[in-house]
Amino acid sequence: MKTENQKAWFFVLPVLLLVAFNALIPMMTVVNYSVQETFGDNVFFWQGLDWFQQLMRSDRFHAALGRQFMFTGIILAIEIPLGVIIALSMPKRGFWVPVCLVTMALPMLIPWNVVGAMWNIFTLPDIGLLGYFMNKVLHINYNMTQDPFAAWVTIITMDVWHWTSLVVLLSYAGLVSIPEAYYQAAKIDGASAWSVFRHIQLPKMKQVLTIAVLLRFMDSFNIYTEPFVLTGGGPGNSTTLLSIDLVKIALGQFDLGPAAAMSLIYFAITLLVSWLFYTLMTRNDAN
Repeated sequence: MKTENQKAWFFVLPVLLLVAFNALIPMMTVVNYSVQETFGDNVFFWQGLDWFQQLMRSDRFHAALGRQFMFTGIILAIEIPLGVIIALSMPKRGFWVPVCLVTMALPMLIPWNVVGAMWNIFTLPDIGLLGYFMNKVLHINYNMTQDPFAAWVTIITMDVWHWTSLVVLLSYAGLVSIPEAYYQAAKIDGASAWSVFRHIQLPKMKQVLTIAVLLRFMDSFNIYTEPFVLTGGGPGNSTTLLSIDLVKIALGQFDLGPAAAMSLIYFAITLLVSWLFYTLMTRNDAN
């Protein structure tokens, strides 16, 4: 009977303890605030589950949550197929492979706040290159500071530009791991390009695509810096995602109790949907 060596856990244990400590302390603080009210001077009053009940009945919370889900849904619907298409079109060998990989990785190296500032300047209707081109050259009335539709198009385009590269690189890693023998057999059988993609490439990319979907869901669902710097949640509240609304309540209004309750609900939704994504995408792996 083969025995497993568990000594490797001793090397991982310090990291696990450090991560657990850094996660549990802030989490317990948030839980403490979510069931209490404070008016300053470190004086707290017990509220129980009142903040959670108020949030569940709040139109503001439902609207922000709906905008968050809509943003994430659009991002996944665009970036996952687009990333796969770009990865399929990239060379698999030769001089252009490192050039393409480095080019794809460049947007991800830019800090999030810088991305928002770049796109803010780039899209301003009067001085921005894109804003000037849309208004003066194409004569399209484009103003993300006043038009909610233009603001949505801008933040979605910004995120697609920033993070499609992640899907491309993961998909490309899955594609280059496919043995050449699969393609040779498909060529002998006279398989079409669609058949090769459906029966060879897509199944072999399933694991990396699962990671890509989970990463892009969690990141887009918790996005804050880029849209806040770009639009500030405006015009009006049209781009006030749940993350932006949470910060407004916590820091702008200093309502720590409702903000803590919202952050816990936010966290629970992220975990639940991530688990559903993972379960649905891996349910046939055991078969």
